[in-house]
Amino acid sequence: MLADEKDSEMAGTGAAFPCTLTINTPFPTSRLANIALRSLSVDEELSPLVKRSFSLADGPTSPIESDTGNIQTVLKTEYRATTNRMLRVAVNGFFESLIVVMQVMEELDVDVIQEKGMESLEGAQGIEQGLTGVSAGGA
Repeated sequence: MLADEKDSEMAGTGAAFPCTLTINTPFPTSRLANIALRSLSVDEELSPLVKRSFSLADGPTSPIESDTGNIQTVLKTEYRATTNRMLRVAVNGFFESLIVVMQVMEELDVDVIQEKGMESLEGAQGIEQGLTGVSAGGA
């Protein structure tokens, strides 16, 4: 679809899709924001009663990217729907997908969302201390 056709389609959706929501998700680098955009945009909305668009926006300049001048670190997601209920259902699905993308970034990427310390789970609620792993039969 050409840019002019997309703009005219979006302009015509105001009356048919009165419920709107814009979600701005900041990332530490433009590379991570771009990865999120590409990962999330491959899935079309399931309902024809919901329209969604993605773009990257400028965020606050971070020291990492101040030298390059590339500061598009915010993933901007715009939703339009026919009813508030349809909007809520679509946004819930979006957040589930966004969480998966961010968890994958955290586990597999070199410049993770937040560097985790080497905290121990010992003493955390629900974790039993002092277990040695020996079976009850003594073997």
